Amino acid sequence: MINDFATASRATLQFLRQRLGFKLWMVTRTDGDNWVVLFSDDHGYGVQPGKSYGWAESLCARMVEGQGPNIAPDVKKEAAYAAAPITGEMQIGAYVGVPLRRADGTLFGTLCAIDPEPQPERIREDQDMVKLMADLLGGLLEAELNATEALRKAERADVDATRDELTGLYNRRGWDLLVAREEERCSRYGHQACVVSIDLDDLKFYNDTQGYASGDALLIRCSKALKDVTRGSDVVARMGGDEFAMLMVECDYFDAQAMLLRVQETLAGYDVRASLGMAMRKAGYDLEEALAIADAEMYRAKRTRKVLN
Repeated sequence: MINDFATASRATLQFLRQRLGFKLWMVTRTDGDNWVVLFSDDHGYGVQPGKSYGWAESLCARMVEGQGPNIAPDVKKEAAYAAAPITGEMQIGAYVGVPLRRADGTLFGTLCAIDPEPQPERIREDQDMVKLMADLLGGLLEAELNATEALRKAERADVDATRDELTGLYNRRGWDLLVAREEERCSRYGHQACVVSIDLDDLKFYNDTQGYASGDALLIRCSKALKDVTRGSDVVARMGGDEFAMLMVECDYFDAQAMLLRVQETLAGYDVRASLGMAMRKAGYDLEEALAIADAEMYRAKRTRKVLN
């Protein structure tokens, strides 16, 4: 039974290959400047799910922008496609591509195919069928993503027992649980995500000079600041001691940079001094690896602050 986006995508690629031929069929996701393969039916190119290319260099980018047709039996006859950098990396004689869009019209990715040899002109007759398949996949995708958002809310409620008692944020156990679930979604749908590592600069000073009540007050101010700048779908945790972490879901690099600036400004507004590090989840880095990179950036920032002070 075909009742999910992954199964439907694989079945669609197999059907289209049997109907139209072509050595490579793909369902892809646009990820900022990257173009990520979510599913592939490959018979000669060696393209596996998870492979990433530059979006700007792709034929699909030109198709979405209206520079070339959805079906090009001979890529060399289409100036925009012939000039695309990807044609220098891969032998492409023919191309098929249609957008996969969300309900609000935003681009999710593409349903596309390439073959090393030019194809007969009659394949243009199947354009409406390919577009219909993309629309059906898009509808299933939209339903799944909406269900995913509802599931996120339920998960946040499920792990309320894994809260830090002092700050009300998730503790390390809650963080690990939610990050593991989010990693599954990132892998499945090609979602972008950002991880921020935060370490307070002054907790030991407050505890040693003003007592633990003052240190607790600092931790609470930090938690309030982080809650102020995050969305309900994001995850904020006290990892232990003076260390905090944030996971911002479906967040691209530019959104992450803006969020990081808001975090810094909000912490300062709560009279909290902290060192921060940020890393993006992207092709080749899962969320756990992104956290390790963010930690390294945070410690580098902390060392720099100590030198300057």
